[in-house]
Amino acid sequence: MKTYLFVFLLLGLLGLGAPAANAHGGEDHGETATATAAGAQYFSVTSQSTQFELLLRYEPIKAGEPAHLRLFVSDFATNAPISGARLTFTVPENDKLQFAATPQGPGEYLVEGHFPANKAYSLTVNIVAGERADLMLLKGIEVGKELPVAAATPATEPFLTWKMGLLLLGGFLAGIALTALLLRRRTRATNAQPPLVHS
Repeated sequence: MKTYLFVFLLLGLLGLGAPAANAHGGEDHGETATATAAGAQYFSVTSQSTQFELLLRYEPIKAGEPAHLRLFVSDFATNAPISGARLTFTVPENDKLQFAATPQGPGEYLVEGHFPANKAYSLTVNIVAGERADLMLLKGIEVGKELPVAAATPATEPFLTWKMGLLLLGGFLAGIALTALLLRRRTRATNAQPPLVHS
């Protein structure tokens, strides 16, 4: 009887475990991670030379409106911030546009100006820092472009749902019923045996 009951419960657990395993196998954790990474707060443009490294960050820019960009200047070899640099800018696509930089912190400068049209622009940056000087280009400043929106994360079903609860309860009750049936049969078989006659 114990053997039958053990096999029954084992089969019941395997049957109940299958739906949960199938549901978990359908998830694509790679997509969930990619969807979360898409919610950036700003655009970034970088440029490097043998002396300096530039990182330009900016939020979406609207054509004809004031643009506020953050420029980080650092030493190429040591990555140390370059403070007190003299920066001048020109725009290859429109030489009449003017931009100015204001120091904000160690190696950080606020670059202000405006772009007249929704298209990609570049900034040529003339850097003078102490005895060093360089001319660098920041390409791909896209005016009118919006940040990518992060995809909504699909809701996951709780591990123990009401359906699974019903299945567990049904398996438990079936196990009790089977145990009672086996006990009743054993009792009947015992009672049906003729009494032993001693000579």
